[in-house]
Amino acid sequence: MADKSILETFPNPAPKRDFLIEHTHHEFTSLCPMTGHPDFADITVRYVADKTCVELKSLKLYFHAYRNKGIFFEGATNQICDDIGAALKPRSLTIIANWKARGGFSSRVTCEWKKKR
Repeated sequence: MADKSILETFPNPAPKRDFLIEHTHHEFTSLCPMTGHPDFADITVRYVADKTCVELKSLKLYFHAYRNKGIFFEGATNQICDDIGAALKPRSLTIIANWKARGGFSSRVTCEWKKKR
């Protein structure tokens, strides 16, 4: 969906230690593919880095690339998980997307990324 090459990384400053990194983006926007109306979410990226960490400006630009994309909640959350997982290859990664209420519903989609063995 978005161009995953936007994601930049930097070396993990403590690669011998497992420590949890959590970033939440409160202004995620995409478009409903059925109606064309905007969908809004808080996207939390929660991971334990291996060799690299994600650079925040690039993460913000990656998220903003979804603004004009028609994609369902489930598709967006899974694509974000796949793209960040591929860029970082972390020890663990969870994406939590809290989609804002529209039509009486709010939705939460949670995805986990696992290293290929």
